[in-house]
Amino acid sequence: MKYDLICIGDVVMDAFIQLHEASVHCSLRHEHCELCMSFADKIPYESLFIAPAVGNASNVAVGASRLGLKTAILTAVGKDSYGKEIADVYRKEGVGTEFVRVNAGKPTNYHFVLTFQAERTILVKHEKFAYADPALLDKRTDWIYFSSIAEHTLPFHHKVAAYLERHPNVRLGFNPGTFQLRFGADNLKGIYRHTYVLFVNREEAEYIVGKKAGTDMKELFGALHKLGPKIVVITDGPKGAYASDGACRYFMPAYPDPKPPISRTGAGDAFSTGFMSALIYRLPVYDALRWAPIESMHVVQSFGAQTGLLSKRALLKFLEKAPKSYKPRVL
Repeated sequence: MKYDLICIGDVVMDAFIQLHEASVHCSLRHEHCELCMSFADKIPYESLFIAPAVGNASNVAVGASRLGLKTAILTAVGKDSYGKEIADVYRKEGVGTEFVRVNAGKPTNYHFVLTFQAERTILVKHEKFAYADPALLDKRTDWIYFSSIAEHTLPFHHKVAAYLERHPNVRLGFNPGTFQLRFGADNLKGIYRHTYVLFVNREEAEYIVGKKAGTDMKELFGALHKLGPKIVVITDGPKGAYASDGACRYFMPAYPDPKPPISRTGAGDAFSTGFMSALIYRLPVYDALRWAPIESMHVVQSFGAQTGLLSKRALLKFLEKAPKSYKPRVL
């Protein structure tokens, strides 16, 4: 089978713990905030919600499948009950699993998401897995989405870069995760050079190119394009998002929230889902920018990064009901 999109990255089990007693302390400009709880105490919590088969790449694979695309994922799990549960989710969601490597003797990744006032702090641990060789993707897709993966995987990134070098017509969507950002742009130059569309938030954009906070958006676009991406997307939370295809730059406002967000976990992945899927459906950047915030808006109305992911029909209904101001503005 040939897939419309193959996603690459770690998959995890998420345990959402909604905190009851906590406080948030921020710097004067809210550039740094800390979540604070009583030390050496018993702390009550509101609720617990378990979300299987999540993670940046996994969320996009599931989201794009719901939007009508044929998707698969290249990832790794442990040989345990959680790994089986993740496989069950993929079968239910129509995500291909032939590139999922089961690692005997390893536990499946399990993260804890502490949620408070619609924001979250995530306790993460990525196992040292073996992954399927990217060479197996030969002639299986024209689109790849690559995101968060464990810290020991720099050699794997070089394999992905080599695959892209051999297949220049394959288009890559790249959303660097925590460890990929720490690798630095120089170590991942083969990835950035072959990226078709780069997804980052504003702080990540500044970090990648070594710019100070508050750098002009046009300057950020220019620096990121120099690394290789044909399209650069920079999200800025509830404020909206920006995109550049090298010729035109746009600002896109957020889709109006029907009610206050419950949890922002997965909002960025939902944005990537809408944008990537629109491009795969051969829509221009202008329309991709209109799809993406709708996915984000709907995801933050529920716990779990996949709960609110939409079908194509539901997304288009939201687009029909959008206010007249909901359109990209040329910068």
